[in-house]
Amino acid sequence: MAAERRFDALFVDFYGTLTSGDKRAVEDTCELVVGQLGLDVAGHELAVSWGQRFFKALERANDGAFRDLFTLECETLVETLGPTVGAFDPTPFVTHLKGYWGAPELQPETVEALAAVAAMGIPVCCVSNADTEDLLGAVEKHKLKLEHIVTSEDARSYKPDAGVFRQALGEMKVASERVMHVGDSLYSDVSGAQALGIEAAWICREERIFDLGKAHPDHKIRSLLELPSLLA
Repeated sequence: MAAERRFDALFVDFYGTLTSGDKRAVEDTCELVVGQLGLDVAGHELAVSWGQRFFKALERANDGAFRDLFTLECETLVETLGPTVGAFDPTPFVTHLKGYWGAPELQPETVEALAAVAAMGIPVCCVSNADTEDLLGAVEKHKLKLEHIVTSEDARSYKPDAGVFRQALGEMKVASERVMHVGDSLYSDVSGAQALGIEAAWICREERIFDLGKAHPDHKIRSLLELPSLLA
């Protein structure tokens, strides 16, 4: 007699988990900002200060206060640099960053790992802090097979807020204790999932700029190919 399956679904983060992280894209964008605005700061330093302000804004941008990712990036870049450089248009710089959102490179093991999970009969839902158009474009570009996609824009909620996870649970019709979520952020993925009783696997990617999180994941992995053994 076959053993009962532990999980009814796998939730998976997109950027930095299924795809390359945004470190290079953010730092390239910051180098562009530094060059065009004549700033006396290194691009990687601006990436950190902008990122810190961005994540604080993200925490406040849920439900009725929701703004899409592009808008938040524009607002927080202006907040970061406005006191130093005065008024400027952030749109060209964030548009440069948006190029990454629509066409990130896949992690080398992504397609094989998703196929292995599918072979187990476990449906996969992508749960991502993303603007829907960008994410759908990236999924289509790489022809990824995902049973469902829930973005922060769909849910008007950014991880680690519970709203986006609750929407994914509802749309997949699964209970939190029967789901595993995997992502590369202790802050967004691990703490957000665990707050709802979802088992969390942290994939430790080397190319993250920084991670605000202090959560302790249920599992730590280096490759998505480790997921089938966790899900069995």
